[in-house]
Amino acid sequence: MTAASTTETLGSEAPLLSVRNLQKVFSTRGGEVRAVSDVSFEVRRGSIVGIVGESGSGKTTVGRCILRLVEPSGGEAVFDGVDLFGLPEKALRAYRRRLQIIFQDPYSSLNPRMRVGEIIGEAIDTHGLAKGKAREARIAELLGRVGLNAEHARRYPHEFSGGQRQRIGIARALAVEPELIIADEPVSALDVSVQAQVLNLIQELQRELGLTMVFISHDLSVVEYLCDDIVVLYLGRIMEKGPAQEVYANPRHPYTKVLLSAAPVPDPSVKRERVILKGDIPSPLNPPSGCVFRTRCPHVIDACASAIPTIEDVGSGHSVACIRQKELAGTA
Repeated sequence: MTAASTTETLGSEAPLLSVRNLQKVFSTRGGEVRAVSDVSFEVRRGSIVGIVGESGSGKTTVGRCILRLVEPSGGEAVFDGVDLFGLPEKALRAYRRRLQIIFQDPYSSLNPRMRVGEIIGEAIDTHGLAKGKAREARIAELLGRVGLNAEHARRYPHEFSGGQRQRIGIARALAVEPELIIADEPVSALDVSVQAQVLNLIQELQRELGLTMVFISHDLSVVEYLCDDIVVLYLGRIMEKGPAQEVYANPRHPYTKVLLSAAPVPDPSVKRERVILKGDIPSPLNPPSGCVFRTRCPHVIDACASAIPTIEDVGSGHSVACIRQKELAGTA
């Protein structure tokens, strides 16, 4: 199947997941923290959607709200026609097999007291998917699929490298044959050389198994490598979203342009001017009025302090939240 026909097939189906107007507010002693504000996006079957932004942008909170590991404050997450946010806990359990997560830290996400076979087999046991020799064969198959050996099932997590542990985490997520996987910065804790190996593995698995994923990262180059669509977050709000090729070829929001300028270019003959942001991301306890990016934006004007930009369609499924996006189109 060609890339064009794949895109047509994906586009012809209803999305597997539709996140609509997602809100998450945390109550703290210092006041309310609005971690996520009015976030909406769709995930088509067999595609990978990348959520990218700096630390503190709300990426992980979005992923955990979808899985109900963190309870959302508002909005919807419609998965295969059912709003996950509206399900009582008992009904939600039936969906746990269909939705899985790959955690950021392979060191803390695996129980050090359990052997690898027990870690992977735990989900198989919970959902009653296999027993006895069939269970052992399934664990061996999963280990082989992620580049490990069947004999590794008898070892403990501390006997593996960081990259190997993350492979174990991937095998655990695949064990129940989920329909959607949330990958929460799965390579950020790994060495650069190991990152490439794990990313290649994820890409290979996605193609072989037709996985549907939400891939969370702070690195736009990683997202570019893997993802079909991109959602750019800043301080809990969407700045820009759309097909990956369109966003990379024609970034329209100043924040996306900043992230893109920091991404490495594989061709040494191509030079990209680096745009440096001033200051740090503001505290969500006291976010800026109007556009939350205005305190660091190189193109800020007075109107940015009072107007909260709405997401506007700029064509080809590409949307931007910037009151100046039309006049800044094509600028660096």
